Amino acid sequence: MKLSRANMNGLTNGGIGLLTIIALLFIMFIAISYGAKDLTLSTVWSAVFHYNPELTTHQIIHELRLPRVLGAAIIGAGFAVAGALMQGITRNPLADSGILGINAGATFMVALSFAFFPDMPYSMLMLVSFLGAVLSTAFIFLLGASTPGGLTPLRLTLAGSVVAALLHSLSSGIAIYYNLNQDLAFWYAGGVAGVKWQHLKLLVPMILLAIVGAVLISRSVSLISLGEEVSVGLGVKTKRIRLLGILLAVILAGVGVSAVGSIGFVGLVIPHIARRIVGVDYRYIIPLSGLLGAVLLVLADLGARMVHPPKELAISLMVALVGVPFFLYLARKERRGL
Repeated sequence: MKLSRANMNGLTNGGIGLLTIIALLFIMFIAISYGAKDLTLSTVWSAVFHYNPELTTHQIIHELRLPRVLGAAIIGAGFAVAGALMQGITRNPLADSGILGINAGATFMVALSFAFFPDMPYSMLMLVSFLGAVLSTAFIFLLGASTPGGLTPLRLTLAGSVVAALLHSLSSGIAIYYNLNQDLAFWYAGGVAGVKWQHLKLLVPMILLAIVGAVLISRSVSLISLGEEVSVGLGVKTKRIRLLGILLAVILAGVGVSAVGSIGFVGLVIPHIARRIVGVDYRYIIPLSGLLGAVLLVLADLGARMVHPPKELAISLMVALVGVPFFLYLARKERRGL
């Protein structure tokens, strides 16, 4: 019995996904092993699957490194899936939660929270960060659509850049006036060192549910990415799917920023890599983007710890080393289309 091309592609992409999962697990074990005190893989395995609270090495792994690495993986997946959704539903190859100003909106609300409600619990901080992402996204789309000719990829990118610059300036002003420079330095630089188990209990369910939602609408996103006429002709309710996709992207970006700060370029770079590997079908791009985003952020965190130990570099710097050249390459490649 011969398999169709679609079935063959599905099997191939499934194999790629399985290999990526294996690579991610291996990289996570390496990341857990490395730190101020280097530990063997056998010790990491024992601490993860046979935890003994009386052993110091097990306490280091279980209380510090494991939540840090798991946080990097799940948040990296969230940022990457948010970028894939934004690129698909806007048909903008430069779309990303950082470039479009969504992260800046979340960071601005975090700055306001630090200034006026310094004792705010993390669950409320996450909600406020999400609210900031929603408001900035709505303003960006309204600003881009208000010009003659309607919303285009170029106008969306420019509107996002303007709003991001404005919100970053306001956040800096608040930090200076209320003497929050040290508190907000983490949010600008980005980092997963502060992720603890109590954070993961809130982060993981929300990000996983949003990723599942993205997978469920991935077929419609694929059709929208082919063009408005094609998607409408095939019965896709484009307005509903776009609204849902933007909402899921905002949840993923807002929740991620509330935990690790504003880390850009993950959502820009990873979907393009996934597209090169599995093609243009978002049923494969979205899950693979999640896996590759997890790999990238875990590696970035590991690299930030390895460059100049025992000091750590900002994780956003490590990601930007890859993201900035890639962004310039895409901007040059797409200049005629924009």
